[in-house]
Amino acid sequence: MPDRQLLHLVIGGELKSLEGPAEFKDPRKVDLVGAYPNYNEALKAWRGKAQSTVDNALMRYFIIHAHKLLDPEADEPHEH
Repeated sequence: MPDRQLLHLVIGGELKSLEGPAEFKDPRKVDLVGAYPNYNEALKAWRGKAQSTVDNALMRYFIIHAHKLLDPEADEPHEH
C-alpha cells in the first residue's frame, strides 16, 4: 500500500503579541504558504519561511495538520 497522503498546511503572518495564544494582527494578511502531502514537506516549507522572517520577532509560521481536520478519527502513522 502506498504511503497515505497526510495533508499539512503552512501558514503565517504577523502576530498581535508574543504573549498568550497566537493571534494574527490582520487575519486578511495571513500568508498561506501552501498545502503539502506530508509533514516532512511542510516542515521544509515552514523552515524556509521562518528563516526568511527571522528579523521580525512578531512574524510566525505554523504547520497545520489538515488531515486531522478532514478525518479526525483516522489512525495516524508516526511522522519523522
